[in-house]
Amino acid sequence: MKTEKEKVRRDVVREYGDAYYAFGLNKVMGRIIGLLLSADEPISLADICKQLGRSKGPVSQIMRRLVERNLVRKVWTPSSRQDYYELQPSVFENAFRNHYEMIQNNIRIAQQLRAEAALVKDRDLDMLRRRLAEMEEFFSLMEKHHQAFLSEWAKVQAKHVLENGVAQTAQRKKFPR
Repeated sequence: MKTEKEKVRRDVVREYGDAYYAFGLNKVMGRIIGLLLSADEPISLADICKQLGRSKGPVSQIMRRLVERNLVRKVWTPSSRQDYYELQPSVFENAFRNHYEMIQNNIRIAQQLRAEAALVKDRDLDMLRRRLAEMEEFFSLMEKHHQAFLSEWAKVQAKHVLENGVAQTAQRKKFPR
C-alpha cells in the first residue's frame, strides 16, 4: 500500500508531466522535473528511468536538454560512478528566464518580418502588417512585465538570503561547534 508521502510525490510527477504537455512540451520532461522536485537527494539516471518506466536513451537525451536549459544539474556522488541529477537551486527562475528568451525571440521575429513586409508595396499584406505590429507590441509589453517581475524576484531572493543568514547565525549561537 502506498503511503501518503508516496502518493503526494507520485501526484507531483504526474501533474508536472501533464502541465508540460499542456504547454506543448515533452510530458516525460515534465515528469522528470516533478520527480526531481519531489526528491530529497540527487537521483541516478538509472533510478529516474526505473521510476518513470522509460528506457535510458530517451531519458538521457531529455536530461541533456534540461541541463542545457539550466533546469537540472549533474552532481557527483562519491559512492557511485553513475550520473546523478538534481534540480538547479534556481529552477523556477531559470524556467522563467527561458520563457523570457522566447519572448525576446518573438519580438525579433516580429521586427524582422515587419521590415520585410514593409518593403512589399501590396495592399494584400496590410492585414499581415497589422498582425505583425500587434505581435511586436504584445511581446514587447510582455517583455516589460517580465523585466519588472525579475526585479521584484531579485528583491525576494535577497530577503531570503538575509533571513537565511540571520537564521544560520542564530543556529551557530545556539549550537556552537
